Amino acid sequence: MAAPRSGLIRGDDAKSRCYWGAADPLYRAYHDTEWGVPVGDDTRLFEKICLEGFQAGLSWLTILRKRENFRRAFLGFDIQRVARMNRRSVERLLGDAGIVRHRGKIESTIHNARRTLEVIDERGSFAAYLWQFEPPARDRPQRFTRATLARLTETPASRALSADLRARGFSFVGPTTMYALMQAMGLVNDHLDGCVARPLALAARRKFRPARRKFRPG
Repeated sequence: MAAPRSGLIRGDDAKSRCYWGAADPLYRAYHDTEWGVPVGDDTRLFEKICLEGFQAGLSWLTILRKRENFRRAFLGFDIQRVARMNRRSVERLLGDAGIVRHRGKIESTIHNARRTLEVIDERGSFAAYLWQFEPPARDRPQRFTRATLARLTETPASRALSADLRARGFSFVGPTTMYALMQAMGLVNDHLDGCVARPLALAARRKFRPARRKFRPG
């Protein structure tokens, strides 16, 4: 389905959505209920950062279709349990056709779980760490159109997050991947103007009480 210039597509329920979230039912549910909604739970945040890493080079729909398989394979993304996985676990997962069988990404998930535990020890929670990187409202676009979204592949905040994670030893956390994480976890709200989900995400953000914010783009 070709997206109109506005970037909005009207669904069979007469609601307008971002073009990418209107076609496939799985995408639509994700678009309407998850993308851009603030998340403060460490397990869910760890899952999101892992799945964004697995998505690199693939479509997000591929990851969504395999998400329950990923959850099963990685023990519900329980950070401590994933951190205890070993070489035998990697070999077993390489034989699991239900997930993306990429050795580097599987090993990265286990490695990043160990690094995440270090962050939690230091900051109290993974959420407290990630929410420091929420960009100030003044640094966000005033209007969200299809053209605006096309330009937002990485930002000063996603570059800062990527750099800090890499310094801590995380892998598969490039600035573009981290901007996708920021969108997914509600650190930013990139639903287009006129999208039915945009005001819902904004309302959820007003109610959400994030951890303290320290990041200021340099």
